[in-house]
Amino acid sequence: MAHSAVSQVSLTVPLNSDLSLRRSVLKVHNISFGDKLGVSFSPLDLKTKNGESRRQSVVCMSVQHASTPKVSVSPLALEDVNDPPLNLHKPKDPYTATIVSVERLVGPKAPGETCHIVIDHGGNVPYWEGQSYGVIPPGENPKKPGTPQNVRLYSIASTRYGDFFDGKTASLCVRRAVYYDPETGKEDTIKKGVCSNFLCDSKPGDKIKVTGPSGKIMLLPEEDPKATHIMIATGTGVAPFRGYLRRMFMESVPTFKFRGLAWLFLGVANTDSLLYDEEFSKYLKDYPDNFRFDRALSREQKNKAGGKMYVQDKIEEYSDEIFKMLDGGAHIYFCGLKGMMPGIQDTLKRVAEERGESWEAKLAQLKKNKQWHVEVY
Repeated sequence: MAHSAVSQVSLTVPLNSDLSLRRSVLKVHNISFGDKLGVSFSPLDLKTKNGESRRQSVVCMSVQHASTPKVSVSPLALEDVNDPPLNLHKPKDPYTATIVSVERLVGPKAPGETCHIVIDHGGNVPYWEGQSYGVIPPGENPKKPGTPQNVRLYSIASTRYGDFFDGKTASLCVRRAVYYDPETGKEDTIKKGVCSNFLCDSKPGDKIKVTGPSGKIMLLPEEDPKATHIMIATGTGVAPFRGYLRRMFMESVPTFKFRGLAWLFLGVANTDSLLYDEEFSKYLKDYPDNFRFDRALSREQKNKAGGKMYVQDKIEEYSDEIFKMLDGGAHIYFCGLKGMMPGIQDTLKRVAEERGESWEAKLAQLKKNKQWHVEVY
């Protein structure tokens, strides 16, 4: 069965509200849907700051066709802060948030499982696009009995307003880490990733300990709304870029009107592995002058040499354009596994040399100009 990732819009309305109010919420957010609309109302018992129960119904919708008008966001006071929030909650005093939803993002033919996880932080762990949350999974640290597990960092996959557009949630894009015995080829459940499996197995209402937010290197520069942003991701490295693109093309933010170019390169194994593909394809349709999207499917596409297509091959394909954009002040971002960078660096160096340039000198200049942004793990 062919898979298509969905663009999920989640709205929260009181459980005891009538249908007319629910409809009015959809109208306010300027959202229209095609014929195939899945709507689910699931009660969720959350706690407010004073400990009282905040019982709500979470309306989760797989949006096939969102209308072009942008979605209103609040509170706009999140735009008033001059500096990004940093380390508001440290590992020794994490914030206890609540899992809102866990959605499988990939199709049946994808190698492995990747989930989109929405977390309710009640507005108590604000963040900016490009930052990360730390997650402390339950249980003891096996290397230090009697102490909590170590913090695992995850790039945030939503804007500061979250998937509900109310500044109270954050989203993570998490691939379940599993390990296979090289001799038998079977999954070794003892060696599975502790935190990623905890997150992917979570249920709505479960508690989660988060720290942060952290990170400055991947913050989206917004001084020039006409700037060019080249984003290169492998797998779940697309997380911060989803946040950028929602801010640019989905949300109505009075103080940020993007009029530049956003160019996303995403490398995954196959079509079933594409993440947020419908969401990105919608931007491509609605904003063809401001958004470009190139997919590198290593198991389905071939590069010009007949080998597997990786993101560095796509970069090489468009190298002249990319280098001209960088010369013009474009920002370039890389996010994903550490293993992606050597191949990309080799490609960029080769292209620079073919152009009669020194890659080392060019890279030094990009870093000096703060055009070079890398977050790998």
